[in-house]
Amino acid sequence: MQNGTLYLIPVPLAEEVAHKTFTPYLVDTINQIDTYIVENSKTARRFLKEAGLKTPQKDLIVHDYGKHNRTDLGQFFTELKAGKDVGLMSEAGCPGIADPGADIVAEAHKRGIKVVPLVGPSSILLALMASGFNGQSFAFWGYLPIDKEQRTKRIKDLDLSASRYKQTQIFIETPFRNNQMLEEVLKSCNPKTQLCIACNLTGEDEFIKTQSIYNWRKEEIDLHKKPAIFLLY
Repeated sequence: MQNGTLYLIPVPLAEEVAHKTFTPYLVDTINQIDTYIVENSKTARRFLKEAGLKTPQKDLIVHDYGKHNRTDLGQFFTELKAGKDVGLMSEAGCPGIADPGADIVAEAHKRGIKVVPLVGPSSILLALMASGFNGQSFAFWGYLPIDKEQRTKRIKDLDLSASRYKQTQIFIETPFRNNQMLEEVLKSCNPKTQLCIACNLTGEDEFIKTQSIYNWRKEEIDLHKKPAIFLLY
């Protein structure tokens, strides 16, 4: 029997921005499948409803790959091996990008299952696009170390790499630690280094600003509990 296809379905980055996210092809795709692998079943079901899902929610098969359900990846491939198409969704943004769904995708390739990525928002790429920094050479580092000494060292290393290689350095932090991260960046980086902060991308209160560390030090900004991307150049 031929395997099904694993569709990678992007999810909006903020609330009330569905119209900025959905493409006709995405809407057509979700109405052709009834099985999903998701990071959070509640938000996934809300997203599908907003996107125009016609299948009754009670008829959906929704597999939760939350952090407590990742030891046995084989459990997520029953329908795919039986020939059914399945959708993979992150909590927000693109599956597999700074997202544990990458493990599902890797396992799909091992099992010879076709993988099809759909067009949609990635906060990392949107931030890079809007920063004005080098989009031909860049590195995404995810979360930096929590330990203050190690984090300071990593920030200084990224600052040096940005200057030496003319390479954009991108990283994130848990939203409730954003202010501490910004404080450390402003303290550790060269005053001439350019910093872009992209916050609440696609949301009504979206904030994107690029300027030197020197100028950032003269401003007050509150990023507490707001999804943000930090970029150095």
